[in-house]
Amino acid sequence: MMYKMMVSDLDETLLNDDGTINPKNVTAIQAAVAAGFKFVPNTGRSFKSVQPLLKQLALYNCPAQYVISYNGAAIVENRNNQVISTRGLDFTLAQQILAAGLIDSTIDAHIYTVDELYIYNISPSDQAYMAERGVTYTLLTQPDIAFLADADIMKVIFETSDDDLRLAIKAAVCAQVGDQVEVTFSSQRYVEFNKKGTNKGQAASDLAQQLGFTLTDVIAIGDNSNDIAMIKAAGLGVAVANAIPAVKAVADHITHLTNNEGAVAEVLTEYVLSNQ
Repeated sequence: MMYKMMVSDLDETLLNDDGTINPKNVTAIQAAVAAGFKFVPNTGRSFKSVQPLLKQLALYNCPAQYVISYNGAAIVENRNNQVISTRGLDFTLAQQILAAGLIDSTIDAHIYTVDELYIYNISPSDQAYMAERGVTYTLLTQPDIAFLADADIMKVIFETSDDDLRLAIKAAVCAQVGDQVEVTFSSQRYVEFNKKGTNKGQAASDLAQQLGFTLTDVIAIGDNSNDIAMIKAAGLGVAVANAIPAVKAVADHITHLTNNEGAVAEVLTEYVLSNQ
């Protein structure tokens, strides 16, 4: 099978635990792209925070190369960061999610617009995590997003290292807004809320269609629950060796290497570069 595109999660998949990228991944991605392959970061993050990584991969400002951001809420062409499509939250819904999810004083909240990140009550661990990854944001002193009434809000997420508390946040938000949202977990610290029907798999499908590909042409690789939709949708769904059990259960292939060892390079070498 000649695959044409890889959609790849970033944190705990493409990137090392400290936010850096294994040189083996850089080399393999650049070799694949040079042969006409599409390498598409498919991340919960903002596309703006991915720019330093794109520079490392020689994909910065490149035409016909793309980033999928905010768990599928935005597709962006790297050339001039042109936003091709968005699937944002209704403002009232975003307000409801934020209010319902702040069930404990230790919880912090992220509100992503299409080009900005706002954080309320940031925790020390989250602050360190953001700093490691070079993510810029604006701090909010109150959980009030009235000033974003006219903005394109991509998602609302909450951060806590407490597994039970993340589940309680999910329950509280869903009790308030019902089935209007997609709920996913990531990085063993976040519970994330997107508009219903918005996920990494749907965005991968949308981009493939725009490029004239089918999903059988696509490899998807990830490690956490927000990657499951794209892994199930892709022609080849891959879980990295450090993935959670639920991701491994739906994957077609599980890598021998972890994110810290160059798992993406392993897949590209086996399924793309060996066929060129």
